[in-house]
Amino acid sequence: MSAPSVVAVPSKTRRRRRIIWISSALVLVALAMAALSLGDAAIPVPDVFAALFGRGDSGTRLVVVGWRLPRVVLGAAIGAMLALSGALFQVITRNPLGSPDILGFSAGAYTGALLVIIGGSVSTAALTAGAVGGGVAAAALVFVLVAWRGASGTRLIIVGIALTAMLGAVNTMIELAADDVVAHTAAIWGAGSLNGIDGRWIPVILVTLALGGFAITALAPGLTLYELGEDRATSLGVRPVRLRISAMLIGVVLLAVTIAAAGPIAFVALAAPQIARRVWRSGPMPFAASAMTGAVLLLFSDLLAARLFAPTMLPTGLVTIGIGGLYLAWMLSGANRRRR
Repeated sequence: MSAPSVVAVPSKTRRRRRIIWISSALVLVALAMAALSLGDAAIPVPDVFAALFGRGDSGTRLVVVGWRLPRVVLGAAIGAMLALSGALFQVITRNPLGSPDILGFSAGAYTGALLVIIGGSVSTAALTAGAVGGGVAAAALVFVLVAWRGASGTRLIIVGIALTAMLGAVNTMIELAADDVVAHTAAIWGAGSLNGIDGRWIPVILVTLALGGFAITALAPGLTLYELGEDRATSLGVRPVRLRISAMLIGVVLLAVTIAAAGPIAFVALAAPQIARRVWRSGPMPFAASAMTGAVLLLFSDLLAARLFAPTMLPTGLVTIGIGGLYLAWMLSGANRRRR
């Protein structure tokens, strides 16, 4: 059977999406400049530009390039990775609630990294390995539990919710049994925050994002067909089981590396893909648009966390939970209205 023909995108739609891309990029730049400029030591925007290009006094360059720029770069990249992870799982489950936060994969990655921290290691390699191992183990457990009845989106979500609750209890017991200092450190990290994140994570995060992006690009045609239905995708040459496993592994790795770096930052993976889908008015999952939306959402949340109660800096995860909770309530209420 021949592959379906590609439907041309109307020029009006292309223009609209181009305008949205440009607007999103400008918003991202504006948020980045605000994050580089605002702080306990406010720096005028012209001085920020000068520091970025290696000019200005050494103190300004230290604050802008040495302290604030790594946080901005990591915030944007982590937001993009969370959004891509959420987009993959929403395609696999064919459900807008199919987020790693809900499916239990975030909790599993957190458990793996938490065990590493309690064991006394906070190195980049150890945290990454622990988070990836925990996330993969949680994903494997979820799929094993639903495999005997068929890995439908609804079953995955129900089992994932149960696993998230159980792992939450396990994580609490691990923290209570740990040394007070270590437990306090783990609890702060567990809130999910860019506070204290340093430049050592930049290579790991950017390389993971690049590799994940390439892998998703390779899977995108199959994922687009999979969204049309498993039977139809199979008839067009897609291998659903292999596709699900590949997408799951990519999504778990993207998620786990962000958790190792910044702790579990909730709801970005849930909200960003659906916001992108509505704004870009895309049929198939818009992965690139989801990444852009995730970057904007996390930078905006981090800016609020840093400046809302300045000089006290809130964990970024608290802000994303607030925003994500409002979004989830709106999405569910909209679904109820459509049923009526």
